[in-house]
Amino acid sequence: MKIILLGMPGAGKGTQAELIKVNYNIPSISTGAILRDISNTNSDLGAKVEHYLQSGRLVPDEIIIEILVNRISEDDCSNGFLLDGFPRNIDQAQALKKADVDIDFVVFLNIEEQEIIKRMSGRRMHLKSGRSYHIDFNPPKNFNKDDLTGEDLIQREDDKPEVIKKRLEVYFKETFPLLDFYREESNNFFEIDGSLPVEDVAKAIDNIFSS
Repeated sequence: MKIILLGMPGAGKGTQAELIKVNYNIPSISTGAILRDISNTNSDLGAKVEHYLQSGRLVPDEIIIEILVNRISEDDCSNGFLLDGFPRNIDQAQALKKADVDIDFVVFLNIEEQEIIKRMSGRRMHLKSGRSYHIDFNPPKNFNKDDLTGEDLIQREDDKPEVIKKRLEVYFKETFPLLDFYREESNNFFEIDGSLPVEDVAKAIDNIFSS
């Protein structure tokens, strides 16, 4: 089962990705996490990625695709995988298609912009793992502590309202066009009301996968 999860920043992709990972025994693959891991290696590719990250420049799509194709060929992807936060634009979607990466389900979590701002301002992150929580909708077991490690959670700078609005502007310009792309390219494009409670969204996703 090979899945792309789409939605605005803060639509709940991280939470649902973690549930899918556990329920279906497939890895949730974040290209950001892969790039950070690669940059910490002593390889030529790692040095190249580190150069881009340190300079604040975007890593070219061809490098991201190369790394992604290598990642999904690993043993833990034998049952499938979930792409969280990739592709981010039409060029990346076309590059993914050109690399013959087959996708079984494209799931879009639809939600209003004002709800996004409310959600993201309450989000808290465990930086080392990327696990995400929300003070109202998906709180940790212990206040401001990661469930697995007990380490402190943080509010990222880009989860502050003024920054969120700028991120949404980028989303509508670059990522929103992906919806039409996958509606036309995929017979398995599904739209879910992302404003529903976490468990209801998860149930709707389960229904899609089991249909």
